[in-house]
Amino acid sequence: MLTNRQLFLLNTAQTSHSPRLIEIERAEGVYLYGPNGEKYIDLVSGFAVSNIGHRHPKVLEAITHQLNKYLHVTVYGEFVQAPQVALATKLLSVLPDRFDTVYFTNSGAEATEGAMKIAKKFTRRREIFAAHKAYHGSTQGALSLMGNTEYHRAYAPLLPEIKFIHYNAPADLHQITTDTAAVILEAIQGEAGIRVPDADYMRAVRKRCDDVGALLIFDEIQTGFGRTGKLFAFEHYGIEPDIILLAKGMGGGMPIGAFVANRSVMDVIKDNPILGHITTFGGHPVSCAAALASLQVILDERLIGHVDRKAQLFRQYLQHPAIHEIRGKGLMLCLQLNTFAQVEQISNYCAAQGVIIDWFLHCETALRIAPPLTISEDEIRTACDVILDALSKLDG
Repeated sequence: MLTNRQLFLLNTAQTSHSPRLIEIERAEGVYLYGPNGEKYIDLVSGFAVSNIGHRHPKVLEAITHQLNKYLHVTVYGEFVQAPQVALATKLLSVLPDRFDTVYFTNSGAEATEGAMKIAKKFTRRREIFAAHKAYHGSTQGALSLMGNTEYHRAYAPLLPEIKFIHYNAPADLHQITTDTAAVILEAIQGEAGIRVPDADYMRAVRKRCDDVGALLIFDEIQTGFGRTGKLFAFEHYGIEPDIILLAKGMGGGMPIGAFVANRSVMDVIKDNPILGHITTFGGHPVSCAAALASLQVILDERLIGHVDRKAQLFRQYLQHPAIHEIRGKGLMLCLQLNTFAQVEQISNYCAAQGVIIDWFLHCETALRIAPPLTISEDEIRTACDVILDALSKLDG
């Protein structure tokens, strides 16, 4: 009889020739558990998804409650569904007043696609600027915004009139003109290896967009819902974007995304043509119920107030000559090493010792640390001890 691992390799599409093949039987809090008693501290949070930990009781309760009512009933935007209404209302209550309408999607990539469409239609322009080493998703439109040709050359041709600026480089902003529909930036670059921009730079981007009439889109897919020590990372800069992209940590472990804007912008999808942006499963009622519960947990348990202290503990404990720099904001951190071989060696060793750590799409010489916001100080210390032990065993 074939094992799950063998069936996985036989029947499931893989995204690389060397998947990690860690088998997970269950998860709880900050821990993942294997079928043979393995126990792992999750320092990746399913890539910034499990901000409140795995299977939070409040999220499970909300899911169960909705399961007993209804699942999918119709395409998005036609029927009044209480979970969507409640989530949209709560989400808008914690955002600035300029945001007064939410479009729910299945994922962050879909949120990116929708935002690109409404930006072009609202401005009646076609040019969009993104940043080098950006990551906004892997669907065809979102992939067009990836500022690393190595990852999209094989899928050409992509969308036309996409241009790139260097992140956190004010000298590039003159390229944004009255031909530009939108500028899309990660509030903190994630897959580039956690690049935190200067607040002055973000303010300069906001001013340039205002001066030329372009929309500013902030990708908060990784940074949102408390990850950086604020509910949303744009709060660090003293500005507001025109459109926000959300996903990952939004759903408490369930798949959901959203793009949020002012109604004057969002309403362009209503006509010419009618149903200008549609989705079958976007805003699924179970995912919306889970997302509302997750947001309420973040607020009620005041998880954001502890983020900076926990981040400081990681910075304090992870002192080693092999770590050249610790970059990041809040619990969105990066350990800069020398080579991918070191990153791979440390990642594999840590997994064998019960700590899950990973690297970045556009920065293979660094390690990612993004644990659930619920991680305890003792768990931080335990995880850091394993990482330091791995660093002490580096080859060479």
